[in-house]
Amino acid sequence: MISAVPCDSEEARRLLASLDRDLLRRYPGDAAHGLHPGEWNDPGLTFLVARVDGRAAGCGALRRLEPAVGEIKRMFVLPEFRGRGIARQILAALESEARKAGHARVRLETGTRQPEAIALYRSAGYFEIPAFGEYVGNRFSVCFEKSLAPPGR
Repeated sequence: MISAVPCDSEEARRLLASLDRDLLRRYPGDAAHGLHPGEWNDPGLTFLVARVDGRAAGCGALRRLEPAVGEIKRMFVLPEFRGRGIARQILAALESEARKAGHARVRLETGTRQPEAIALYRSAGYFEIPAFGEYVGNRFSVCFEKSLAPPGR
């Protein structure tokens, strides 16, 4: 089950702390590109949590980047839940939320040391684009974009 929760909820905070630990392990000494404190209460931000048997297993967020363009952020699945298709389900749910918000495209950033994420995004129809926004100049950033067809097409 995937549902929206406030990103400052206890459940979300635990998942985000696990994500930050994972990123620190992969990129020692490099800052993670998370959500900025002012964004946590943005009404245009959607934060989803996936649960398995009632337990928070993964998360992802969607924010407005520019008119008709959303950005997917903070995609993560706890290690013990990986390999079950949860990340793909979260990604599909975020794309659905982006369509509902009127976004024609979504962008995202991941890192060069996250081959599993890169493979997921490519297999889901994302194509690599030049770095955008805060990711410009980051040697570890890989950015992607996907056009969203309206539901039913």
